[in-house]
Amino acid sequence: MRTIRFGLVLLGAVVTATGCASSQQWQEWKSHSTHFASGNHMTFSLRNQGSRTRVSRQDQRMAATQAWWGDPVVVRDDQIFGN
Repeated sequence: MRTIRFGLVLLGAVVTATGCASSQQWQEWKSHSTHFASGNHMTFSLRNQGSRTRVSRQDQRMAATQAWWGDPVVVRDDQIFGN
């Protein structure tokens, strides 16, 4: 009984997760060994959930040097803060 419950929970998680991403997004996600390229990438992504984005010049440098992946956060030059 415990194995059946675990299987149903696992199946539910897979169905829920697959409904949230396009096939292209899944391909992108599967092509990397981790969800984020680095701790900086994770911090940036968590900080920029929602409609208000905060991008610094340092974020741009780290994204380039650490080869971040995923959907780009596009901002105008006047929206970038810091050095």
